[in-house]
Amino acid sequence: MELSKFTVEQLDYRYTDEWNDFVEKSKNATFLHNAGYMHYHSDRFNDCSLILKEDDKIVALLPGNIDENSVFYSHQGLTYGGLLIKNETKLTEVLEYFEILNRYLYNKKNVSKIIYKPIPYIYSEIPSQEDEYALFRLGAKKIACGASSTIILNKKIKMSSSRKKSIKKSQRYSFQILTDFNYNDFWDILKDNLGNRYDTHPVHTLDEITMLKNRFPNQIKLFSIYLDDKCVAGALLYFVGKVVHVQYIASNDIGKQTSALDYLFNYLIQDDIFSNMEYFDFGTSVEQNGYKLNEGLIFQKEGFGARTVLYNQYEYNIHEVLR
Repeated sequence: MELSKFTVEQLDYRYTDEWNDFVEKSKNATFLHNAGYMHYHSDRFNDCSLILKEDDKIVALLPGNIDENSVFYSHQGLTYGGLLIKNETKLTEVLEYFEILNRYLYNKKNVSKIIYKPIPYIYSEIPSQEDEYALFRLGAKKIACGASSTIILNKKIKMSSSRKKSIKKSQRYSFQILTDFNYNDFWDILKDNLGNRYDTHPVHTLDEITMLKNRFPNQIKLFSIYLDDKCVAGALLYFVGKVVHVQYIASNDIGKQTSALDYLFNYLIQDDIFSNMEYFDFGTSVEQNGYKLNEGLIFQKEGFGARTVLYNQYEYNIHEVLR
């Protein structure tokens, strides 16, 4: 490998357009890797997103940040990070890229450990698990396993009898489904749900999600259920390539009593609203890095015919893999 032809640069404002252009052309990048999305919370992370060039042309990107313990994450602020590559990139090249990036992080950034979140396969335009093979070769250890529930929209599995019963119940009410109507109404319900049930809060503030909606109007949409002119439930969806991903779900007491979310998801999944998409991804139903499964939550999702796709995380120590 001729190392002299490769250079590594850190993303900053000078390279934003180059970064975003490559993201658009990459076979496995999503709009979450666009700098305009990735840096909405730049104040929370010490960003160290890397640009790998060969003969001064970008061949790969690696979104990431470094924490106070000199651990590199790809990326803590994203559901998945991963090495972003071109359609024509081959497996042997990816192995080279990992070696170059490892050396850079070890020698230039004093990084001791890498925690890596590959992009789940459903988000890639074509097969792109070269990075997971590289992780295997590096002896990376799987440290987290998120079980997400996903439906192939043109190969739906029959819904369970309990979901059908709940949907039938919900159809007795005069629900109104509104799109991008009022984020404040939904966010109030979402905050109450997360605060009361899990003593936590949404990853995004209302101001942040509003800003991201303005930046990516076609990729972020809110579907809300109203009953008697009051919001009772809703789902914030991300449109990521060929995947409809449920980013947030929430329902108040009235919404739960009337099975409003069952009504909404039946509409979204069964009425061919997203006929141009391939997957409907409900998101994960786990806690504690996957060791605790929320059986009630996944029961509901699987009742719609969803089955498991994994969101994995790996780690390895750089000094142990450098040759």
